Amino acid sequence: MTDKEQPKRSRRSSGAITLRDVAMLAGVAPITASRAINTPNQVSPDVLRKVQEAVQRTGYVPNRMAGGLASSRSRLIAAVVPSTVVSVFMETIESLNGTLFDAGYQLMLGQSGYSAEREELLLEAIIGRRPDGIFITGILPPGKARTRLLASGIPVVETWDLTPTPIDMLIGFSHSDIGREVAQFLVRKGYTQFAIVRAEDERADRRTLAFQETVAQLGLPPVFVTNVGASRSLKSGREAMARIVAEAPDTQAIFCSSDLLALGVMTEARARGLTVPGDIAVMGFGDVPFVADMVPALTTVRINGGQIGTLAARFLMDRAEGRDVEPRIVDVGFSIIERDSTRP
Repeated sequence: MTDKEQPKRSRRSSGAITLRDVAMLAGVAPITASRAINTPNQVSPDVLRKVQEAVQRTGYVPNRMAGGLASSRSRLIAAVVPSTVVSVFMETIESLNGTLFDAGYQLMLGQSGYSAEREELLLEAIIGRRPDGIFITGILPPGKARTRLLASGIPVVETWDLTPTPIDMLIGFSHSDIGREVAQFLVRKGYTQFAIVRAEDERADRRTLAFQETVAQLGLPPVFVTNVGASRSLKSGREAMARIVAEAPDTQAIFCSSDLLALGVMTEARARGLTVPGDIAVMGFGDVPFVADMVPALTTVRINGGQIGTLAARFLMDRAEGRDVEPRIVDVGFSIIERDSTRP
């Protein structure tokens, strides 16, 4: 639109185009313009055309916060995830976002970086914005953030874990079961000397502990565990493999807490002239897209992240729209995907 066509605004205005400006340009009352934008079936085709043209010419974007205050609905869902970089959570995020978007909701995403302190700060900020629902990765432990979520009354779905006492709703699986089944799987393959490469993460703790306990119950040597801290990079996997070669040279199979760490382990093995799985077997966690195309292809634990995201979106929308959710706890399980990296 030209400067002459620009609607006049008072000096106290922020300069933003308002609904009143759109109505003036369309030649209708503000309430009529509002109906045309929010409930177009309530106005005539001619009025709808005029208002749409005015919106197009002005670049007006409706203030959804104001509408949300009036209706106590924001149509905004907030999610807190540890990471989105080469992340096992990407499939969940994509399905969560897609399901919400198709239903007219928007997703606000925050990354905690696997930091409990940062997660607490993110949740505090999110609660203050009063979204229609909150998606959390993992189980929120007792503390200030959990207390505030309970007090807020906002629907919450915790994911990627299991507990009999969720804040509200829960969609996940047992990390302890994964540790046990991975250990049993590798023992059945004939391996007896194990190492674990893991990042600093409470869920990885439980997989590691269950793996160690299962190996001990089977009367096999202790598991060598190397903790790479907060890092989940290919470099960390390489450094962990170098430590295993130096300190646990009899290791026959390695279970990694992420597929990216497994890729680092396999890269370092190759650099040292070791073959996978000829000299050492390697197994990951997550089944991110690239691992099936690696050489050798990586054996890993597959989580149906898409199902978690879709169910979480539906649970939160149902609660936001006043519908009950039953059951409130869903175990989606997991599967071990065997590929070349663990085939003797």
